[in-house]
Amino acid sequence: MSGTLRVLPLGGLGEIGKNMTVLEYEGRLVVVDMGLMFPTPDQLGIDLVLPDFTYLRERAADIDAVFLTHGHEDHVGALPFVLREIGEENTPDIYGGALTVAMVRSKLDEHRLRDVPLYEVAPGEVVEAGPFSVEPVKMAHSIPDSFAYAVTCELGTTLVTGDYKFDQTPVDGEPADVARLAELGREGLLLLCGDSTNVDRPGIALSESSVGPHLEEAFARCDGRIIVTCFASNIHRVQQVVDAAQALGRKVSLIGRSMRKNTNIGQRLGHIHIPEGMLVSAKEVEDFPDHKLVVISTGSQGEPLSALRRMAHGDHPNVSLHDGDTVIFSATPIPGNERAVNETIDRIYQLGADVITPRDAPIHATGHGQAEELKLMINLTNPQYVLPVHGDHKRIRMHAELAESLGVEPRNIFRGENGLPLEITELTARFAEPEQAGMIFVDGMEVGDVSDVALRDRRMLSADGIFIVVATISEQDGRSVAPPEIIFRGVPFADDADDVLVEEIREAVEQSLERSAEEEIREIDLLQSHLHDDVAKFVYDRMRRRPMVLPVVVEV
Repeated sequence: MSGTLRVLPLGGLGEIGKNMTVLEYEGRLVVVDMGLMFPTPDQLGIDLVLPDFTYLRERAADIDAVFLTHGHEDHVGALPFVLREIGEENTPDIYGGALTVAMVRSKLDEHRLRDVPLYEVAPGEVVEAGPFSVEPVKMAHSIPDSFAYAVTCELGTTLVTGDYKFDQTPVDGEPADVARLAELGREGLLLLCGDSTNVDRPGIALSESSVGPHLEEAFARCDGRIIVTCFASNIHRVQQVVDAAQALGRKVSLIGRSMRKNTNIGQRLGHIHIPEGMLVSAKEVEDFPDHKLVVISTGSQGEPLSALRRMAHGDHPNVSLHDGDTVIFSATPIPGNERAVNETIDRIYQLGADVITPRDAPIHATGHGQAEELKLMINLTNPQYVLPVHGDHKRIRMHAELAESLGVEPRNIFRGENGLPLEITELTARFAEPEQAGMIFVDGMEVGDVSDVALRDRRMLSADGIFIVVATISEQDGRSVAPPEIIFRGVPFADDADDVLVEEIREAVEQSLERSAEEEIREIDLLQSHLHDDVAKFVYDRMRRRPMVLPVVVEV
């Protein structure tokens, strides 16, 4: 064997989200997951964040297959954007569990990608993809049909775990296939690419099935209407909310497009069972007795356009929050979303409703294994090499230290980053030269690299506003021939100072133009640059703020 296995993470290292891993052997590629991230508060105007998939675009003809571990957005959300970029003629076969495929098919339909080759695959079913044999291994997570993938080539087997926990009593009764993981360990696992998300939490994660009784307890203490918010893709949680509502004689209403869509898919595949006559339509919510209703809503992360966020701001077309309502957050904030969630909670209190979060009661169970479960994964699979994935730099480091504590040789543990390929041969493993990696922003209908300058400008506008200065000068001598026009938006200062400040800025503009005329500066670009600097300095000295200054010079 003289080949080299390249494992190239394009997303998911040094961050939580946009997971994407490329495995390459003999010039052929398979990709595990194509996820996205939601924007951080400082990425103003950005709708979605994708991995930089330039490498896949350039190697499109070499991709044999894409394997999806499960249906969460941070693992499948980038798929339609990647498929559109690599072109129909290069579309690879795409594999996943039944629920994953159904959710992806619905997503691709929304993007008008209807002829994509999607295939359902079951645990233990081996798929041949170029030089690779790929086997899904059943895992437990917060969504059904979650898999790890054992990707085998001549050099050995790489296990990409996806998101997992060792839940012994999952809602669907299908725990992780510990026996198969142990078999892979006995056969000799070459490389473990393991989820690092909860490595910083000691112990073992709560079982998902433990949430149901606690939800029922919380419901029993509520006299009025109950609004439960969770991830729309958390099919098991939706089922437990339905069961708790049924036990207390309440009906259920599903609010939010993705909540209704995923629940319908879950019902069709047998993952959710809602008794006949139990559902109440969104239009009937306000007319239904409060003490007889549970609303299940999207918006657990404070997303701007989600149903709960709109309820909190009083602009949802079907649900108005009021005194006596109780909003239950059956989810914890994804890192980076805390501010948006807290703002939503505060608005809910302002409207008179009560709020219950996982801090108040055990009404949420994470879908990611904690430190003891990550240890179990390493002990079961006994890998020769370990590459921690799916975590920020802190978690990747902690996962590496955990692997070392279990006896993995430090030289065989690789703390990687996006774009840094791990190359494994029969004798060695080492990092190779980095490939292009990073972020691609989705901004409205545009998909591309929104420059740092654009984001910086947006931050500046949001913080201090904008001054537009229109100066009219003589073509002959460059001196001002009309009073400068000053337009400002979003600039905070006292109303009674408006006229005084504007007049002072006009004087500063006139002085700047006079200096430029004396220095015989005639180039418009240079004039505007000088004008920008002079006005910006004046405004900062006067207001101690740095609004955007946009000078416009017109010659007559």
